[in-house]
Amino acid sequence: MYAGSMNQTTVRTSLYQSHISAGANMVDFHGYELPIWYSSIQEEHLSTRNSAGLFDVSHMGLFRFRGKGVRAWLSSVSTQEYMKFQPGRCGYTHFLDHEGNIIDDMIFAVSNEEEVLGVPNSTMVKVVFDWLSSNLPSEGSIVIENLSEETSIIALQGPKSSKIMKDVLGEENDVRRFHCQEIMANRNGLSGWIQGTGYTGEKGVEIFLSNEDAPSLWRDLISHQEVAPVGLGARDTLRLEKGYLLSGQDFLWPGIEGSGNDFPAGFLARTTSQTSVPFGLDIDHDFIGREALLRSMQSDSKLWGMECMERGPSPRPGHRVMDGPEENSEIIGYVTSGGPSPSKGMTGIALGYLRNCEAGSEVWIQSSSRRRVRSEVKRPPFV
Repeated sequence: MYAGSMNQTTVRTSLYQSHISAGANMVDFHGYELPIWYSSIQEEHLSTRNSAGLFDVSHMGLFRFRGKGVRAWLSSVSTQEYMKFQPGRCGYTHFLDHEGNIIDDMIFAVSNEEEVLGVPNSTMVKVVFDWLSSNLPSEGSIVIENLSEETSIIALQGPKSSKIMKDVLGEENDVRRFHCQEIMANRNGLSGWIQGTGYTGEKGVEIFLSNEDAPSLWRDLISHQEVAPVGLGARDTLRLEKGYLLSGQDFLWPGIEGSGNDFPAGFLARTTSQTSVPFGLDIDHDFIGREALLRSMQSDSKLWGMECMERGPSPRPGHRVMDGPEENSEIIGYVTSGGPSPSKGMTGIALGYLRNCEAGSEVWIQSSSRRRVRSEVKRPPFV
C-alpha cells in the first residue's frame, strides 16, 4: 500500500486505481481509502454466496514471526496451541492481556518450523506489534517483522473460487481450506503467499503479494466472468451471517480509547470464552491471560446471535436487548453487530452479549425509540 490523498493521514492501497476504474464508491475506513460498494451491497453479497467475490483487504496487517522455538513462544502469548499446527496449515487465535481481555484476534499460517505469518486487524497493527514485542524472549531468539506496508492482500471468496484459481493461477495454487503455501510457478510470473482463509464463511483464498504485482493479479481475476468486485459493505454482511467477530466492534481492548461509546463502560472488554468462539481456544496449554479466562467461564454474559421475527428497523450496534416488550422490561444485553441479511431476504440479524439466555429464547431489540422488535436467540451461523 502507499500513502495518498484525501488528507495527510489517508492511505490508498495499490489497487486504488483499479477500484476507481470499476466505479467503486470510496470511503475513508479507519484512514484507508477503500470501496464500500461497486453495484450494491446486496448484489455483491449474493454474488459471493452464489459464485465468487473479489476483495481488496490490503488494509489488514501482515507479521512474520521467525526464530527457533517460534511456535512454542506464540503459544505462550495466545489462546491457540501452535505446536498442533504443522507447516502448511493455518489457524485462528486471540491475544489476551494479563486480565484475560482480548487485545485482538489473528489468522496465522505456519510456513515452516521456524516461521509463522500472521494477519492482525488493520486498526490494531501497532498495538499488537508493540504488545508482542514487549513479550519477546529476552535472549533475542524470536524476531517479529511488520510487512504490512509492503504487502497487498487480495481475497477471492465463493463456491466457484476454486475453479477460478485454477483458471487464473493454475491448479497448483488452488489450496484447501486452512492450508497454505508459497505461490507456485504460474503463467503470470507472480510470487507471494496464498492461504485457504477468508472472512465470508465461503470457500476461498487470501493472496499476499507485493504492491507492484497486485494490480495485475486483480485485473486477471476480475476479468473472469464469474467474479464480481466486492466492497466493505458486503464484506461486513457476509461475516455477520457467519457470526464472525469484528475487532473493535464485537470486542474492544480496554487499552484502546475513543470507541465503544454506545455501550456501558467496559461492556466490550471480553474474554475468549465470552465470545463463544471455540475454534480459537486451546485451554490445555499455558498462555498470558489463561487464569483470568478460566474465571470468566462462569460469566452469565455470552455472545449470541439474534434473528428478528417481525418487521421493523434493523438491529444496529448499541441497541438495547430487553427480556420483554413491556415498558418495565429488563435490559439483558446490547447488540454489537447487526443489520439486514441479504441471504435471508433482508431479515434483521444481530450479534450481542446477552445474560442468562439460551438458543430459542425470545428477546426484544430496542431498534428505535418507539419500537422493540421480537427476536429469537440463535447460535451463529445464521446461514
